[in-house]
Amino acid sequence: MRIVVFGAGSLGSLLGGTLAREHDVTLVARDAHASAVREEGLRIEGELETVVHPNVTTDGTDLESDIALLTVKSFDTESAAKTLATGTFDAVCSLQNGMGNEETLGAHLETTILSGTATYGAMLRDPGVVECTGLGDIVLGPNGGGQSTLADRVGDAFDRAGLETTVACDMPFRRWKKLAVNTGINPITALTVVENGTVLEPPASAISRAATRETARVARENGVSLSNREALEAVRTVATLTRNNTSSMAQDVLAGRRTEIDAINGYVVDRAAERGIDVPTNRLLTELVRTWEQGHTPNRT
Repeated sequence: MRIVVFGAGSLGSLLGGTLAREHDVTLVARDAHASAVREEGLRIEGELETVVHPNVTTDGTDLESDIALLTVKSFDTESAAKTLATGTFDAVCSLQNGMGNEETLGAHLETTILSGTATYGAMLRDPGVVECTGLGDIVLGPNGGGQSTLADRVGDAFDRAGLETTVACDMPFRRWKKLAVNTGINPITALTVVENGTVLEPPASAISRAATRETARVARENGVSLSNREALEAVRTVATLTRNNTSSMAQDVLAGRRTEIDAINGYVVDRAAERGIDVPTNRLLTELVRTWEQGHTPNRT
């Protein structure tokens, strides 16, 4: 299968590199990383180990493949969608954090939009070197739910490359459950610069559980039957399995980068406002992270 990975940072490089063992992969990456991969290949270390030589470019325009995987930060989705619109793809699949990305893609692209979640841990150590910090899985399917032969093809291609993949017909539920996990872990670990396991114990656990319960309530108000118990159990499971990991939002804070708070806790706040629901914990976490961004990142808008 011909695959474009648009946004080959940490996760994109890990997935693209793993897929390149079996498929024709093109990475769209930043200059330094692209140059290193072009010259010496992409080295994957950690829980997965390999060296591959995928195609790589810094120019994402006019590309053509069976599927494009989008792994850019959520605030770059619209720009990425406009660039992808210059190319030709059977489908585009978002494997991003947060919510709202698929809707943005659909507004700019006349192709099938698939939704996906990825729980593999990844960290770009150096140009040309990505570490798999934790094994996980990929779940993908039609954005609105239901079955799709195209999603089945993509799932088979991922499986052949060694990525644990499930093709699901209930992506709205799975996306909201992942959002609940992110709202309960990411901002707390980012604001306090601690590892994921911290949210399992007091005093962080009370904040995490409150944010998670609010997210589950907003999901239900939007027609997705995510119970508090299911959401809380998902947070507990992920925080336990990734106890020693640094969340993506904490990595952004440590690097002085803009975070994805708007597509995570901020998304919950916005959807709650539409329904007239009060979500004080998510609102406070959102405002605190945005306050940090205003003081530390030059491009916060």
